[in-house]
Amino acid sequence: MPNEGNIDNKAVRERTIIRASVLGIVANAILALFKAAVGLLSNSIAITLDAVNNLSDALSSVITIVGTKLAAKPADKKHPFGYGRLEYLSAMVISVIILYAGVTSFVESLKKIFHPALPEYSTPSLIILAAAVAVKVAMGLYVRSVGRRVNSDSLVASGQDALMDSIISATTIIAALVYIFTGLRLEAYLGVIISCMIIKAGFETMHGTISEILGERAAEGLAKDIKRTILQVEGVRGVYDLVLNNYGPDSFVASVHIEVDDDTTAVQIDKLQRRITELVYKEQHVLLAAIGVYPSNTGNSKASEIKQRVMQILSEHPEVLQMHGLYVDEEEETVRMDIIIDFDTKDRLALFEQIRKEIAARIPEYKTNVQLDLDVTAL
Repeated sequence: MPNEGNIDNKAVRERTIIRASVLGIVANAILALFKAAVGLLSNSIAITLDAVNNLSDALSSVITIVGTKLAAKPADKKHPFGYGRLEYLSAMVISVIILYAGVTSFVESLKKIFHPALPEYSTPSLIILAAAVAVKVAMGLYVRSVGRRVNSDSLVASGQDALMDSIISATTIIAALVYIFTGLRLEAYLGVIISCMIIKAGFETMHGTISEILGERAAEGLAKDIKRTILQVEGVRGVYDLVLNNYGPDSFVASVHIEVDDDTTAVQIDKLQRRITELVYKEQHVLLAAIGVYPSNTGNSKASEIKQRVMQILSEHPEVLQMHGLYVDEEEETVRMDIIIDFDTKDRLALFEQIRKEIAARIPEYKTNVQLDLDVTAL
């Protein structure tokens, strides 16, 4: 069950994201206003497009705020795992806006290449642009650091975009200086380069967001922390098959298998499961929805010998990452186990069938039941 401390943490996270986003809206709106004025007065397509880019950044911050507020809605009957994934959708909308701005500016820049206009720069306009670069660098570093601290993809994307914008603004200053001292007009060509950078940023943001929505492999650090927490509980001999389902930033529902002695009673297992669930939620804020159990042989001397035979076979196949859950059932004359094969293996199913047959041939006195597990976490 969610505790008060975790609820407070989410509230602090929401306020932090909104505060950083509001700062971004104000700063980008002011920068867009000044850059638009400079761009129109100097007849520079590059500076004008830079102003439009600032407006899209402000809109992105608005969407970040809306997405964060909606994602913070409490769970209900229709959505029992909450609305956290709406943050990913807001990041997706931001990526579409960035792409639209990039494509539009690309088209306008191409038009200016074929129908150029003479730019007219002034000292005040260049000073304004230089100040804008400094503001963008400071804002980008701040927003990105806040985004990483509170695990907000939208803020991280906004921060990265702001840092890229500072580079774009710096290049417009360079283009202006080149024109002033050489008469060479680079604005339209620079606009094409800027547009390509914007489009690239949009695709990268979209790719990262789609990857989150599809479901990524759990962070190795988090998986190992959960395993370490579970192994602290007396009576747990091993931890396997951790599956982490992401329902928004820092919002996970998980399942896991533990290994216990085969003479552990149902009452003892129930106590173990409750203790593990409580500890993992307290220390990692991950809700364990299900805990499966693998029995471990305690009174079977042949189990160790059989395990050695199996491990010898698996050592000949480096694609096998792990074997677990091995249990020798004398009553049914069966050996059960699970194996994990690397996803990078060319034909995992064919290799699995080969290994299954090799194990059956090496242990002819028992029936073998070998299952193929997925390599979903680094455990």
